[in-house]
Amino acid sequence: MYNLLIGGEAGQGIETTTAILEKLLKRSGYSVFTSRDFMSRVRGGHNFSLIRFGTEVIQSHSEKLDGIIALTDDTIELHQDKLNDNGFILCDSGLTTTDSRAIKINMNEMAKNLGNARAAGSIAVGVILKLFGENLDFVQDVILTFVKEQYLEINLKAVEEGYKSVEKRFPHLQGKYSDWMILSGSKAMALGAIAAGLRFYSAYPMSPSTAVMEYLASKGDETGIVVEQAEDEIAAINMAIGASYAGARAMTGTSGGGFCLMVEALGLSGIAEIPLVVVDVQRPGPATGLPTRTEQSDLKFVISASQGEFPRMVIAIRNHEDAFYQTIRAFHLAEKYQIPVIILSDQYLGDASATVKPFKIDGIEVAAPATSHEGNEEYLRYKYTEDGISPRLLPGKTNNFVSIDSDEHDERGWITESSEVRNKMMAKRMKKLENLKKELQEPEFIGTDSFETLLVGWGSTYGPIVEAVKILNEKSKNQYAALVFGDVYPLPQKLLKEKADKAQQIINVEQNATGQLADLIREQTGITCTGSILKYDGRQISGEEIAERIQKEDLT
Repeated sequence: MYNLLIGGEAGQGIETTTAILEKLLKRSGYSVFTSRDFMSRVRGGHNFSLIRFGTEVIQSHSEKLDGIIALTDDTIELHQDKLNDNGFILCDSGLTTTDSRAIKINMNEMAKNLGNARAAGSIAVGVILKLFGENLDFVQDVILTFVKEQYLEINLKAVEEGYKSVEKRFPHLQGKYSDWMILSGSKAMALGAIAAGLRFYSAYPMSPSTAVMEYLASKGDETGIVVEQAEDEIAAINMAIGASYAGARAMTGTSGGGFCLMVEALGLSGIAEIPLVVVDVQRPGPATGLPTRTEQSDLKFVISASQGEFPRMVIAIRNHEDAFYQTIRAFHLAEKYQIPVIILSDQYLGDASATVKPFKIDGIEVAAPATSHEGNEEYLRYKYTEDGISPRLLPGKTNNFVSIDSDEHDERGWITESSEVRNKMMAKRMKKLENLKKELQEPEFIGTDSFETLLVGWGSTYGPIVEAVKILNEKSKNQYAALVFGDVYPLPQKLLKEKADKAQQIINVEQNATGQLADLIREQTGITCTGSILKYDGRQISGEEIAERIQKEDLT
């Protein structure tokens, strides 16, 4: 397994070089995982991508580097201490580094001589392919997806020039993932929404959630999906609720700051029993916080958002495959129980790209409303039922009057202030949780039952925790295992209680300052975590860091 870092200023083509390289590596058969760290600016600053590739499935990043592709001196100064002794620094001859591991090539001058100064990134791609013993078989096809045809020849020559300028350094690895897809977490969610039958998406652009809207908009003509850029998040969620009431499968997306504006309308979805899927791609807060960084600090917020009480579901995405299938499931649960379902992602998972085996869509089922009302009795939109789910007709698809209201209402949907009706209607809505809890997915268990220390996490800490358990079990006599939650509210408790009873220590691993999952577990089950690994600087924790901190801080 190898780890590369590509770093420089915004505007220097880091993203394009990264995207080309990761696709070429995937086409060569490698499993690839690429995380992105960038500043909130259009030009300048220091941005970098971490590309990890190997012959086993990879689900997280590493900061232990085998190579650095440096476009600036700052990149070298900031990251060279993480470079292996036998690693390399690929940079232009004009940089000032005196590191003995540097491979200095006059890439900028070579690119100018080829006729395009921006082709320096393609020269770097050629160098990397040669260093790792790869051939140039897929270069033309891949580059053509990123550049216009008139620039193809120059970039192909640039790759060849870079390829000829160095010798092979690392053993060639044979992977089996060339037929897999490579995509970001946000694209995986968008594809899940398409597979679930999405018809209307409304949002206001807010980093890092915008990628979901951009991808859906790019596929709108092909899929028949209407994508509306609303004037703000309040309008966005209300548009989605209106579309859902009319029968269009609908979703809205945002980040934490935008979700703040959506909470009153979230309550409308709850009391009016209108299905709704909301995506929150988390970033650090409060207020503007760190707009392009990652965090897991919205959990408590989304669980309790909007005044009053009503049933809801909160699902945290754990990896790229999860992003696709859980988004489909979110639509199914929203439609089946007529509730809002909130999907929690974050910048790390949303912007990171990974190889994923092709998705299977055969047999996908998403609940749908009825189109007719049987019998001669009056249609009651909010009829009292055993399971709390009332018959839902679509306006315009039936001769019956479909009434909804944001005030408390009776079975017809007419406003009421009756205490008796209020009690019965609240009980009806909350009954949905009884069956919803039967559909909860237990957290994924990682490790063996011989463990002494149990790690617990949720969402995007999945990949790092999987790696941390492996590292810890190889280095320590004390055996480790983990539970990583996808369904977080309502909280599935069966497996948690079973494993907690066996654990000598329980350590929660979270990307926030207060241990929000640990608080939720204690509140719901009485189980208390004995230690915490928390990170909230806006950067994703790695498996290596989790293992090092557990051992260093002696949490066990």
